[in-house]
Amino acid sequence: MRSRPLIAIVLLFAPLAAFGAAPTVPPHLAQSLSKLAPRANPKVLALATQALACVRRSRPAHTLSVIDYSLPSTKRRLWVFALGPTPRLLFREWVAHGRNSGANRATRFSNKPGSLMSSLGTFVTDGTYQGHNGYSLRLKGLDGRFNNHAEERAIVIHGAKYVSQAFARREGRLGRSWGCPAVRQGVAHQLIHAISERSVVFAYYPDPAWLKHSRMLGDCGAG
Repeated sequence: MRSRPLIAIVLLFAPLAAFGAAPTVPPHLAQSLSKLAPRANPKVLALATQALACVRRSRPAHTLSVIDYSLPSTKRRLWVFALGPTPRLLFREWVAHGRNSGANRATRFSNKPGSLMSSLGTFVTDGTYQGHNGYSLRLKGLDGRFNNHAEERAIVIHGAKYVSQAFARREGRLGRSWGCPAVRQGVAHQLIHAISERSVVFAYYPDPAWLKHSRMLGDCGAG
C-alpha cells in the first residue's frame, strides 16, 4: 500500500514521450523537405516547419505549401509537400504575386484591404468554392497584423491565364493578381484539391518586421 503514492508521483512527472505522444512535427522534417526540393532555400523550409509546428498545436495539417517571394515570378517558387511518415513533393509551380507588390520581383507586402499586395506569413486553407476565377481555395491568415485580413480581402488560391511560361517569356514576368497567390490554370484544380483540407500555406520574404514579430515563428503566439 505504501508504494502507490510513489507510483503516482512517477506517473505525474514522467515525460509525455514515454507514453507515445507524437511531436508536432517529425524530427528533421526540414532536412527531409530540403532533399525533396533541392532548389528551395533550406532556411525558408526550416521557417516553414516552425510555422507548421505552431499550427499543429491546435489543429492537424496534412500538407505544407511554401511560397518563396524572394524569388522572381519567373522562377517556380511554390512547393507543395504531402506530410506524414514519408513526406512527398506534390508540386513545384509558378505562383503570381500582387499587382502592387512589384514587377518580376515582389518587394512590398501588405495586409490592408484594397492594397492589391501579397501578404506574408502563415495561412490555413479554409474551403473551396466556384468563383469568377473558377475553382478557388480560401485562405485564413494566422499571422496577426501581417495577414489576418486575408478573408476580408478575398485572398485565395486560384488559376489564372497570366500564370504561364508563355506570358513570362513575352512580358519578362508573370501577370499579377490583386494579392492572391494565383497558379497555372492547367494545374489549379489538382493543386487546390490536394491542399483543400487541413493544410498550411507559408508565404516567405526576408521582411525584418515580419521575421521579428510573426506569431508563428519562434515562440508560438508570442508575436
